[in-house]
Amino acid sequence: MPDAMHAGERATLSDPVTLQIVRGALRAAQSEMEALIERTAMSPFIREKKDFYAALFDAHGQLVVGSNLPVFGDVIAPILEHYPRETMRPGDIYWFNDCYASRGAVSHSPDQVFVAPVFADGELSAFAQSWAHFNDIGGMRPGSLSPDCTEIYQEGIIVPPVRVAREGVMVDELLRLFFRNSRFPEMVRGDTRASIAAIRLGERRLVELFERFGRAKVADTFAALLDETERELRAKLRALLPLGEHRFTDRVDSDGHGTGPIRLRYRLDVTAERITLDTSESDDQVKGPVNFLMSPPVPAMVFGSYLLGEGSSLLNAGVERVIDEVILREGSVLQPRFPAPLGMRGVTMMRNMAACLGLLNVAAGGKAMAAHSAYVIWYLRGRKDDGELFLLSDGLAVGYGARPTSDGNDAVYLVAQENFPSEFLDSVFPVRVRSYAINPDTGGPGRWRGGCGLIREVEVLAPEAMVSMRIDTVENPPWGVAGGHAAGSGRCVVNPGRSDERVLKPLSDGNIVFRGDVVRVETGGGGGWGHPFDREPERVLADVQTGFVSRAKAEEDYGVVLTRDIAVDAAATRERRSARPVAKLFHRHGYQDALD
Repeated sequence: MPDAMHAGERATLSDPVTLQIVRGALRAAQSEMEALIERTAMSPFIREKKDFYAALFDAHGQLVVGSNLPVFGDVIAPILEHYPRETMRPGDIYWFNDCYASRGAVSHSPDQVFVAPVFADGELSAFAQSWAHFNDIGGMRPGSLSPDCTEIYQEGIIVPPVRVAREGVMVDELLRLFFRNSRFPEMVRGDTRASIAAIRLGERRLVELFERFGRAKVADTFAALLDETERELRAKLRALLPLGEHRFTDRVDSDGHGTGPIRLRYRLDVTAERITLDTSESDDQVKGPVNFLMSPPVPAMVFGSYLLGEGSSLLNAGVERVIDEVILREGSVLQPRFPAPLGMRGVTMMRNMAACLGLLNVAAGGKAMAAHSAYVIWYLRGRKDDGELFLLSDGLAVGYGARPTSDGNDAVYLVAQENFPSEFLDSVFPVRVRSYAINPDTGGPGRWRGGCGLIREVEVLAPEAMVSMRIDTVENPPWGVAGGHAAGSGRCVVNPGRSDERVLKPLSDGNIVFRGDVVRVETGGGGGWGHPFDREPERVLADVQTGFVSRAKAEEDYGVVLTRDIAVDAAATRERRSARPVAKLFHRHGYQDALD
């Protein structure tokens, strides 16, 4: 279908002023819903790390406004398969976390989706949705997720799409069953209340919008917002993608059970009429929990997240129309068969995002962003001195890739999500934070430097505890592009510098530590963009002075020689840079024309 047919001319009831008012109202409603979740949830992963998401949909279940978090698919369709629209009533609430029944709309079991239908003039007119990562829903280990899992049953209770409230009356039996499966039932109960309160708030705000402008006009404005997003993304993507076939391969290090590297092989076919993404040559599903049940809209959401940026267009279902077809092979790591484990799918999800950026770089000759590390998750589980069970679920930030116009972001977890403050860890868990700092030299060298990862070092104050570790991009670090170098990698060390020092496997569980042991987690960075010798010596000097680049690496990677008093030696730098290494499009363990 030609591009103009997707979001072309059509008769509309909305006008430019109404469009802007509705756009602002939707963004405000979503922000208000998310603020409610943040302020009333009980689990640290939601309250402190902001691992949640709120969204509003039209009457057809199409996303109208949502957070800039490109990992989701169609969350409304799984509900409609069991509860047709005509059976829904005001006050109903629907709930699920079933990854396979939702075809990847939920991608691992701790993520709970709650949805409320919204009625105007007696007709189903929209949906309000909340999503949040619950800290523990049962499973083989506290926290529900473990590198040791080999089937999804080990990752906690599975909730198929169910109606948990009918016309405002909660089905308490369902919730009691759910709470009973958690090791922290009061925390889960509080998170559930926060999630439900958020969608009730979204429902009220949508009803107010319908009452102000009328059902038909608001519905038409929703459609116009989707069309606007589609037009903008289509124009930007077409400007980057020449006609033809573009291929890219990225790697996941391991599944934690002896399989690796695991390749994601993507082919983007671009014609004047269609854009098709074929992932069918990716490796088979694996025994360990890094399988990613990828919903077909996800790659388009990745492109939209990168290319739409901070523009006026909302990240919504309009982006899904830009990729005409996504081909997924059943039995692959991106479309595993039930009951393959999915708990650590974040590793593969992040490599999927990097692979999409790789496709843009191949097609555009290195004019897109370099790769990033996969955000790090580690658990510390055990009992305090009084016997109370504790679970420290710590997600750590990493560096993101440099761009053609600027350095990569330093120490970002994932989009808007945050890190646990040191004061919070010290006051809530039996640990003492000894260090929380930038991890120098992890940002890939380049004309624009990749973002750096960080260091978290804690002393264990509990009698005994178990460490679960999830780090990727160690053996296959994030690639640099257009002459930029690959990023530095992460690791986890117990008792660094002591006689009993040991390095934990990047994807492992069951690591026992004791009171007085020190756990040091180092995270990786993002790839560089452009040749490092093209970076201004003054920028390199500033990076050295602020601790992002070491003096040795300034000379080795950037060709910038510093004097004893940390100033640029201009003559020595010119001499050092005269022997300029010849670059290629990508860099990982050396320059390469293509990655495989």
